[in-house]
Amino acid sequence: MPEAWTMNNPLTRLSVKMQMILLFLMMAIPILGLFVYGNMKAESILKRNITNAYAELNKQNLVIIDKDMDNINRITTTIIQNPATQAIVPGSLEPVLDRVKKYAAMDKLLRVYSTGTDGENPIYYSLYVYDPSSEFYFAPSIQMTQNGVYFLNSDNKPAWYDKAVENKGLGFMQVIDNNTAFSKEKTLAYIRAVNNIGEGNVIGVLVAYKMDSKIVDSLRSVNLPDGEMFLTDSQGTIMSSTVQGKLGTKVELPEEVVRAARSARSDMPYHAVNSDDIYVVSAANALNLRLVYEIPVQSLLQQQKELKNVILFISIAYTLLGCIVMIYFWRSLMTPLQRLSTFVRRYEPGKRVPETPGQSRSDEVGVLISAVYGMARRLNSLIHDRYQMEIRQKEAQLQILYHQINPHLLYNTLESIYWKSSLEGNSESAEMIKDLSKLMKISLSRGREIISLGEEREHAAAYVALQQRRYEADFKMEWDVPEELGGIGIPKITLQPLIENAIIHGIKHMGEDGLIRVAAVRDEEGRIRVTVEDNGYKAVDYAAIERWLGETDSSPAIGYGIRNIDQRIRLRYGYPYGLAIGPRPGGGTKVSILLPDQQDQSSEAGIESDGEDN
Repeated sequence: MPEAWTMNNPLTRLSVKMQMILLFLMMAIPILGLFVYGNMKAESILKRNITNAYAELNKQNLVIIDKDMDNINRITTTIIQNPATQAIVPGSLEPVLDRVKKYAAMDKLLRVYSTGTDGENPIYYSLYVYDPSSEFYFAPSIQMTQNGVYFLNSDNKPAWYDKAVENKGLGFMQVIDNNTAFSKEKTLAYIRAVNNIGEGNVIGVLVAYKMDSKIVDSLRSVNLPDGEMFLTDSQGTIMSSTVQGKLGTKVELPEEVVRAARSARSDMPYHAVNSDDIYVVSAANALNLRLVYEIPVQSLLQQQKELKNVILFISIAYTLLGCIVMIYFWRSLMTPLQRLSTFVRRYEPGKRVPETPGQSRSDEVGVLISAVYGMARRLNSLIHDRYQMEIRQKEAQLQILYHQINPHLLYNTLESIYWKSSLEGNSESAEMIKDLSKLMKISLSRGREIISLGEEREHAAAYVALQQRRYEADFKMEWDVPEELGGIGIPKITLQPLIENAIIHGIKHMGEDGLIRVAAVRDEEGRIRVTVEDNGYKAVDYAAIERWLGETDSSPAIGYGIRNIDQRIRLRYGYPYGLAIGPRPGGGTKVSILLPDQQDQSSEAGIESDGEDN
């Protein structure tokens, strides 16, 4: 099953390049996804844990504020129960001096309680007495300080005075104007009616000023980074805030906080989170107040953001490192494999194999490259050996033919017949015998396979002379072989079969109009091109001839035919040397023989040797 799956693996349809990219993405995407998920989860956990911590702080903070309020309530109770306070009774018809003494005693009492700890953020206490008959006319009518005894009438009695009287001694918190002269500031005050203990009637209203400063001191005991803390009443009016300028203003809490308040227990803090802020709220049942923490999410998550940036930096560094490693492996593995693939696709047996790249590599890729290049060289060597074997086979056949025919006997016999015919007056027969002697002499060539182009021309000319006498043909024969090309080596018996083919299949029945032309030139690339062309009129299927030349099957019946010539040239010199057959401009057939520019070193010695044997 695993082997079958491997064979049918859809990934194998992709290139190795795409597989490497896919592998990298499969490694990188989960890590990036884990990074994103981890950040989101860490942010959620951090929000929850920190929110719970601040909820506990909020609760403790509210307990401290409640203690401060209880302390203020005890102080106001002490002031109310003080005899000096109970002695302030308007309408008692007491002498002025007694009223002055009572006023002075009460004023002194309020100054004593209006001193804060170490002189910081004191709570100022003032007693407001309703005196419509102006019995305490000697008291200041304008409030110059934040503590003292002040007497009111119906014209300057504030609204909170009647509210305090209606509460019947219960204190409440309210943001009021600071009654100090030339001051327009607002302040949070604890307001409580003062009743006569003996008679039960109202003496006045005791007001504790600067409660907002006292509460702010308690709020600032909690470190809230970039956040805001404020105390509100049930209507959302800010009673105290760590941000200046918001005292007495309305605050609208988000819908998330309102929903959380509906489902929360009255004695437990609750919290809500939106996209920008975290809200933590606790309620004080006694005074119906709420302590609210408003914490920006960004400031809360600043440390987490720093950690996130570190993780992001590590992720980017990891990605870059992965890219660098991928590029390294790409250049180390994929580039050599791609070049090897290109070499395998373009390789043609017999062509030169370049030097093996990466010979210093000892890994599997280096072994594979060395094996493929070595296999190509062994294949070339095998092909070359086969070529050499076929050449030797052809040469062996010629050698057998050469040894079967006794050259000395043949040459001497033909020479004797030639002289006998000449003496008897048969000059034409004598010339034919002489041409046949030349033909046989060059054909045998003492076993040499390569002869000079000059010898090959002489051999072909002898054959043409014999054919002209044999068929009494009057066709024209033109030779254009420069003397400097006469020493070029050419496989023997190359021109004669081509000329024979031109005579039989081209100009045999054309008489004087028949033309065969043999030419040799050196082309632009330094190669020798020999052409045999005729002006025959018969239609020729050149495509079929090209296919026939390309066939690998050979038969002894073919002999020294055209295909044999092409095979001999290709076996000896390789590609692109050989024959090319095509139409001749103006009509007829043109056969081109492409040869390397190689001199035949043995032609002269061979001829001299043959001459000596004769």
